[in-house]
Amino acid sequence: MNSIDEMTPASVTAVILAGGEGRRMGGVDKGLVKLDGKPLIEHVIARLQPQISSLIISANRNIEHYQKYGYPVITDQINNQGPLGGILSALLQCKSDWLLTIPCDTPYPPPNLRLRMHQTANQTACLLFTAHDGQRRQPLFSMIHRRLINSLQTFLASQEKKVTLWLKQEGTIEVDFSDQPMAFININTEAMLANIQNKTP
Repeated sequence: MNSIDEMTPASVTAVILAGGEGRRMGGVDKGLVKLDGKPLIEHVIARLQPQISSLIISANRNIEHYQKYGYPVITDQINNQGPLGGILSALLQCKSDWLLTIPCDTPYPPPNLRLRMHQTANQTACLLFTAHDGQRRQPLFSMIHRRLINSLQTFLASQEKKVTLWLKQEGTIEVDFSDQPMAFININTEAMLANIQNKTP
């Protein structure tokens, strides 16, 4: 059992990371790109709602649009820090002990994402867990304890911002999701969007 604290659903806040620049899609706000008639972020919210009791959205533009979903919307406190900037802002503002991170451009996250992370954390004394799809680690699908705020602040202050490097530094524990690799398909280009249309897993 985790020596830090016993995790419950109420001790986890999920953050949807929608603050990217979408460079590979011509600079569009990827969270609002439509897949099968709905913005990508709506697909993610639909998958997360049954799993968690607290959700926030990290976005740096179209704030009013994201607010329409009824969840708190936060912006990066420090610019140009990549996904870790959004994660740090979420850690600083969430009220729970744990933060579950999910990118907005992966529309079909596992329906048991929080549960499997939860189960692993309650068996392992660690502050950081990351999904593994059977072939590779999925760094933006991580569960992070608030005690790592200082570590992340120090890391970003050193001018580093690679998510994989920080995860390695903190010794993240991998959580096996090899039974559902399609859940981690992300949409980075118009071609990928066209390919996934009408192919809901």
